[in-house]
Amino acid sequence: MKKIIFTLAEARSGTLYLRNVFRLNARACDCRHETFFDFGNPTMFGPAIYDAYAGRFGKIRERLGKKRDYIRKLPGTVYFESSHAFLKSAWVAALDFFPNLQLIHLIRDPLKVAASEAWRESWRRRLHVPFHFYRGDDGQRHFAWALTGNEEIFQNFSGKPLTLFQWYLLQWIEIENRAINFLDENRLHNRCFTLHSPRDLNDAGKIQKMFDFLEVETTQSQIVFGGRKNKSIGYSAIVEHENEFQSVLERLPKRYLEIFQRKPYCDFTWSTRLKLPNLQNLNLAKTPIRAELPLARASF
Repeated sequence: MKKIIFTLAEARSGTLYLRNVFRLNARACDCRHETFFDFGNPTMFGPAIYDAYAGRFGKIRERLGKKRDYIRKLPGTVYFESSHAFLKSAWVAALDFFPNLQLIHLIRDPLKVAASEAWRESWRRRLHVPFHFYRGDDGQRHFAWALTGNEEIFQNFSGKPLTLFQWYLLQWIEIENRAINFLDENRLHNRCFTLHSPRDLNDAGKIQKMFDFLEVETTQSQIVFGGRKNKSIGYSAIVEHENEFQSVLERLPKRYLEIFQRKPYCDFTWSTRLKLPNLQNLNLAKTPIRAELPLARASF
């Protein structure tokens, strides 16, 4: 039986680099990242994300059926896909097509994820890059790699302008809640290996433990690292977003933050920002937030 491995992750978390780790080390493994140039292998981005939001699971199932057929034809004994599309669309029906799937939960500091994602989308808007946006049933123009902005978590901020950074912070929180709910509801924790990005992605011992956990045979005794790191052109991480971060947490219902009080999140140094006792003591100035992105993504 072919081993199928997907990734529970948000964008800008090291998914491309993780694909390269598999490509360089996993034996008989067909490795994929974002499957835009894989004919017959649906990407699960763009309209698929809107279909998942709108509850059109039949369309998601149709795409997953095609993905399953594509994977069956591949020569390897292992199929690994590092795309962050899984928790944006595929998760609603994935177990119907891949009941024995295994998972890697890749987690990165939310401030770094949100800042990087905001930068990447903003320069694509400025350059009017083609094929990066699609129009949903709501008449709005949506970024193909992102949620729709209509999901429940965003409705908590209806009428309250968000910066692009804050929008992506909310998406990160939603994606991590989906990851834990998916694992909890389907009792899949024993099939999921967690990696902290970027620390664990550069730790040969941790990567070997991952392969051992997944029972994926490696091609050699030493882990090999290499391949392109998917850096954004012109991006600098030296931007202060702490006030924007805290303002979102102050307004967000605390039920979205409950998962961060438990493992694996409490093991990360950045998780102290998400501790509920700390949030209860926030005393931020009630200053208006500059709107860089409308809540319902308007046409640009």
